[in-house]
Parts: sequence; structure tokens; C-alpha cells
Amino acid sequence: MADAPATSTPSQIPTNLRLLLLVEEVARRGVAVKPAELIDAIGLPKPTIHRLLQTAEAEGFLQRDLDGRSYGLGPRLRALASNVMSSEHLRTARLAILKGLADEVGETCNLATPDREGMTYLDRVETSWPLRIQLPIGTQVPFHCTASGKMYLSSLRPATLNGLISALDLEAKTAQTITSGVDLKEELRLTRQRSYSTDDEEFMVGMAAVAVPILDQQRRLLATLSIHAPVQRHGVTELVSFLAPLKEAAAKLAMLHKNSSTQST
Repeated sequence: MADAPATSTPSQIPTNLRLLLLVEEVARRGVAVKPAELIDAIGLPKPTIHRLLQTAEAEGFLQRDLDGRSYGLGPRLRALASNVMSSEHLRTARLAILKGLADEVGETCNLATPDREGMTYLDRVETSWPLRIQLPIGTQVPFHCTASGKMYLSSLRPATLNGLISALDLEAKTAQTITSGVDLKEELRLTRQRSYSTDDEEFMVGMAAVAVPILDQQRRLLATLSIHAPVQRHGVTELVSFLAPLKEAAAKLAMLHKNSSTQST
């Protein structure tokens, strides 16, 4: 875990800065956080922390986790992060990387980020083939039956993963969809072992996909990079043969994020 950011002592923290510091601390940790941990990290009194958490939750910047006690990122904060990532200069550079990958593999490339209910497509570059599968930017797809979703699930801590799987509706989208929690956990174990995930017509009949993670400096998953194609052109085995350029593009995207974060500090 990264070192805690340097902050003022509690008595010196301006009232209008306290909520920002609390939200920043939750975002920095990258996992759901209990109030006691925030009290220790920020140093504000327990009643103040609880009041700030209630405000952040009411306004949609934070939301309670499955255990009902911890707090994670809310929809407004995720939307804010998405908007920051989509700023014009960053997006131009990002699209150049995606286009280079799409030109090399000849198939559609997707950048997706985890949301509360599934993975959301942040950016994409379409294949030039007339036969293509349309999943526009902003489309949200399930965790359990997509390459990007399974890549994200494989990055979660065991306790978080178990809670999420028990809460997910493992709906069968096709005859290939994994609908058993036990089978899904085994698939995620294999995903962690090989560092890539697949979708073998599990989300959509006739579509295959492969995904790799984009990691931050703390080796946490920021987003996923995937390619998908109609099985008439490429099945899963053929898509896996594109892993080298896929991982190279993911590394470039991670470096782009690192550089933009460094410049903003």
C-alpha cells in the first residue's frame, strides 16, 4: 500500500477541505475502507468522520460496500475519475495507442474500467472489417461473462471477491456463460495464473475476446485492455496469439497514466 499523503494536523485542516481529504483517502486506498481506518489516517474525531461519510454517501461521492460498514467509491466520484481520464490531451494519446494496437491485430480494441454493476467501456478503436460487433463507449457489460470483467474480478482480494460473487446475478447470457460461483472462482484462479482473461462466446454468441490489466504504480488494476472479434475471424486461441502486442499497449497506457499523474502533482 502506498504511503499516506502528508496532511495537516486535525486542528489545522480547514472545514471545507476535510471532505476532500476523506474522499481522497478512500480513492487512494483502492478498496472499501472502514470509518476506524479513516480516523487513524486523517486524525479527525470519530463523530466528524461519520458525519463526513454520511455527507459523501448522500451526495454520491462514496457508497457503502457489501458489508454495510465500509465505504468505497460512489457513482459521482467514478464519473469524475472517468472525466479526468477522458480529458482531451490524455485521450488523444490514449487513442493513438489503441489505434496502433488495432492496426497491428486488425480487430477492435477496448479500454474498460470497473463500475459498481459491471465494466464500462471508456474508449475503443473499431476494426476496419465490415463485420464487427458494436459496443459503444459508455456501454456497461457484466463482470462474470466478459474478458474485461473477469480480469477485474481476478484482481480482487479473496474476501472482497467472495462477497461480490455471492451478490452477483450470474445470468446465463449464452450456453457458454459460467453460472456457478465455484466454476467462476476456478476460472479467476487461472486468470491470475496466466495474467490474461478470455471470453469464449460467454457474453455474446459469435464473439470471442481476450483482456489484460492496466496497472498503476502500486500494481493495482486501473482498467482493462481487450480485443474482441467475431469467431468467424478469430476464436479465443487465435486472439491469445495477440497477447504480446496487447500487453505492450497496456504497458504504454500504464506509463501514460503514470506520467500524467506525475505532471499533476
